[in-house]
Amino acid sequence: MEIIDGIPASKGLAIGPGFIYSVDDSRPERKMIADSQKEVERYHAAMEKADDALKALYDKAIESMGEETAEIFNAHRLILKDPELIKDVERTIVSDHICAEFSVFRASEAAAKMMESLDDEYFRARAADIRDVANRVIQTLKGNIIDVVNLKEPVIILAQDLAPSDTVKFDRSLILGFCTAMGGSTSHTAIISKALGIPALVGTKILPKDLDRQTMLILDGNEGQLIIDPDEDTLASYYRKQEQFNQQSQLELSLAHQPATTKDGVNVEVVANIGNLADAKDALAKGAEGVGLLRTEFSFMEHMVIPDEETLVKTYHEIFDIFDDEPIIVRTLDIGGDKDVPHLSLTVESNPFLGNRGIRLCFERPDLFRPQLRAILRASLNTNLHIMFPMISSLGEVRQAKIQLQECMDSLEVDQLEFNRNPKIGIMVEVPSAAICADQLAKEVDFFSIGTNDLTQYSLAVDRTNAAVAHLGSELHPAVLRLIHRVIEEGHEAGIWIGMCGEMAGNETAIPILLGFGLDEFSVTPSLLPSTKATIRKWDRQTAKKLAEQALNCQSPEDVKRLVEKYQ
Repeated sequence: MEIIDGIPASKGLAIGPGFIYSVDDSRPERKMIADSQKEVERYHAAMEKADDALKALYDKAIESMGEETAEIFNAHRLILKDPELIKDVERTIVSDHICAEFSVFRASEAAAKMMESLDDEYFRARAADIRDVANRVIQTLKGNIIDVVNLKEPVIILAQDLAPSDTVKFDRSLILGFCTAMGGSTSHTAIISKALGIPALVGTKILPKDLDRQTMLILDGNEGQLIIDPDEDTLASYYRKQEQFNQQSQLELSLAHQPATTKDGVNVEVVANIGNLADAKDALAKGAEGVGLLRTEFSFMEHMVIPDEETLVKTYHEIFDIFDDEPIIVRTLDIGGDKDVPHLSLTVESNPFLGNRGIRLCFERPDLFRPQLRAILRASLNTNLHIMFPMISSLGEVRQAKIQLQECMDSLEVDQLEFNRNPKIGIMVEVPSAAICADQLAKEVDFFSIGTNDLTQYSLAVDRTNAAVAHLGSELHPAVLRLIHRVIEEGHEAGIWIGMCGEMAGNETAIPILLGFGLDEFSVTPSLLPSTKATIRKWDRQTAKKLAEQALNCQSPEDVKRLVEKYQ
């Protein structure tokens, strides 16, 4: 019996044989060509074929995986048509007289490496999208595209990495689980497996090189383990665990539309983090009571040019329209040195973690900020609108943002356009200075939303993207807990409510501590809505408060975990 550790990407247990899947992603040969113009035409013909294939994959994914997952292929079509990438490929073909295959590889690899260098894990994971699209074009040029893989029995798919186009090749009914050597919690393997409810493990670094059909595997998406050739006792134990887990998941889903009420009768608001219309529909289906974070940067990324105000109004209205009176928190544009959008022509910074991002960039680029604010106000006419400003580090920034919002309202009045006149105003608390000065900031806004991903990184001086130190960046670190406690305490003292939209809000270990601190709202990815509500229902506020007080005096994240286990 062999055990390989990895990162849990989608909860659940899979038991069965393995299927090793591989693709030809080898570096193409650098060949010189004589006729550059003919080679450019060959490249464009391959792009057209690739676009047709992506359209077909989208249609197939709609039927087999749902709209949320299928949208990935529309994003791939946008990458395929990216004018900067196309220019880079054509320039290499024409100037250097190099074949289309290698030219595509070189241009896409440069773009992918740039994405991998960014701070935000979501954007880093998009490097895989660029490589997947590029490989599709390269294989089309070679005449090697295969879009169906025939599986003969239910299996656990093992691969170095899985692109969205890979996952659609398999018969959904025969996939027991996914396991990849590469990837993180925001990779497409993680996103797709969560959407499909398939157990998944990523980032194992190593995989078995060959397997026969008799070798059984256990994929534990809860604990993050792949067990190869388990003994009889282990196998029997996991069959029991699998049955219990499946029953629990079904129960949680059946209760997803019920309120998250603690044992002592306190209703806790559980809402969703979303980025687009597909996410919004998924969130409602899984019991969301509103939106705790609408990431608006996707409305800029999905276009090849800066979207105008009318385009943004349409995009936002489609999302707002499917909610009734549920609260919707819209985060204004949160991009910058660490989250690049090519057509915005942002400055490359040497230290993007601490650079010109979020509200700082918005102040510098009123051409982006003001049309967005106007669009949000116009699209939300009958919406329970909350506007949230990101990356706030000082009182002056909050006041300046409010002034600009008021100026946008005044301009809409002058233009005689209808708009939402009473939005609630809040900020992301993700910078330590904002947490420390929460008492001052609370007097200026209607709510706080704690962004624990960045708050943890900044507080502990840990780069989450650096494998050498990432393990030090636990959101359960006592210092992080003390900052969160302070923010909630100071906010309540000022009479405002506090939410949380970081990954911590869906962490089963953290939830009772946050309840004990008095957190008013938990905002999580749609797939975690049922389990987050179920966890809240297991606790009463008084017990959670006692636990939280003790957690503040723990000396390490491990101590915090052990403390929570004692209370369970």
